[in-house]
Amino acid sequence: MSVREPIIGAGPRVDAPGLRERCELAVRRARRRGRPVLLGWTVAVGADWDPSAIVFASRAAGEDWFCFEQPDRQGAALATLGSAVRLRASGEDRFSRVAREWRSLASGAVADPPDGPAGAGLVAVGGFAFAPDGGRAPHWAGYDAADLIVPEVALARRDGDVRLTLASLAAPDDDVDELAARLSARLAALRHDPLPLLDPAPAGRFQISSVAPPEHYEQAVARAVERIRAGELEKIVLAREVAVHAPTPHDAAAVFGVLRAGFESCYVFCAGRGDAAFVAASPELLIRREGHRAQTVALAGSTHRSADPAVDAHLGEQLLRSDKDREEQAIVVRRIARALRPHAVWVATPDEPRIIKVANIQHLATPIRAQLTEPLGAIELAALLHPTPAVGGEPHAVAAPLIPALEGLDRGWYAGAVGWTDANDDGEFCVALRCALLRGTEARLYAGVGVVRDSDPAAELRETEIKLGALLPVLAG
Repeated sequence: MSVREPIIGAGPRVDAPGLRERCELAVRRARRRGRPVLLGWTVAVGADWDPSAIVFASRAAGEDWFCFEQPDRQGAALATLGSAVRLRASGEDRFSRVAREWRSLASGAVADPPDGPAGAGLVAVGGFAFAPDGGRAPHWAGYDAADLIVPEVALARRDGDVRLTLASLAAPDDDVDELAARLSARLAALRHDPLPLLDPAPAGRFQISSVAPPEHYEQAVARAVERIRAGELEKIVLAREVAVHAPTPHDAAAVFGVLRAGFESCYVFCAGRGDAAFVAASPELLIRREGHRAQTVALAGSTHRSADPAVDAHLGEQLLRSDKDREEQAIVVRRIARALRPHAVWVATPDEPRIIKVANIQHLATPIRAQLTEPLGAIELAALLHPTPAVGGEPHAVAAPLIPALEGLDRGWYAGAVGWTDANDDGEFCVALRCALLRGTEARLYAGVGVVRDSDPAAELRETEIKLGALLPVLAG
């Protein structure tokens, strides 16, 4: 088949105008420069294309994939498949190193400029571990401390506008027709099956256990409170890890579908590495960058939900009046504003937090906006804000070494930054909360709480149970 002819996948017809010409231009540039050049080709596809469903249906065994959605924001979605280039780093400068590599690749690329929904065109997707050297535990294999992928296939959607991008490295010795044929074959192999349903009554028994005893967590909180009252720090976030062993392998696509349907206001994502999948329904935006505009949300303080609207409203009002939760929230707001001010014309923070409600929990939240004075990219802004006191502590320099010492676990990507950036350095990253790492029959769930001077260990343990309630019912049958 000529690459000038229509490409037909397992669904609607997609034309490929200019694909061979794009490949030819990229190979010529690669030969002039004497090194590989990134190429991208973007086309509009049907509004009925479901990016995440297509990616889950089309991925091959062992292939990397990534899905990132916020359903109630005009159906915003970005889903990707395969890896044209992988950018990895570790250490304190991992954000800046990956940002430089991505900027170098994108600036020399032969591609359409970003157009249409956010995330259309060439993108780099993935995440950053909480700690500079995080993700070294065996169960985090494949999830490096900084790990972004330039995908071979990307589908971006917003408000019914769906764009498909194919990407590849074009080498000086590439044959243009073979390169174009390979990209065409990738397009033709896409399948349009719906997301699978989660088995409502799986056979066999599930086993749920804390990786460390609950008493260990209460003791860690008590030790942290002692440090805070001694004046060593203002706040520290401590997390728990819970394991769920299922009788059959966890189905990442079905889990993602349940989260997408049940947590429409959250950032629902799945980052797949080989046989593992890191899934989440996170309520917390770390940073969104659109040109010189930056947005984030300070999120701290939480309580449970009630099916009774009156009780639910009362719980939210109690949260708004809680001195402990207001103190925890104010610490996060101050830190974020302080980090952004040197790089902004102005930073706007409301005087009072508001309540945001998701399926099983409600939080105190303060939206923060900034007008940037310099063109800091989304990755660099994520580095500037990560970790906020909502997942780390204040002051960070004191809290950082205490967190692993008190928790006794490798957070990996939990409480890290997960998201994407494009060729303009725009993009968005959320904080990886309400999450689980799936690998075969095992799922590892994570939840943490902010500890301040008035924290009660038993109450903080109960709060982790509420947060674990987002994913535990989905993964434990």
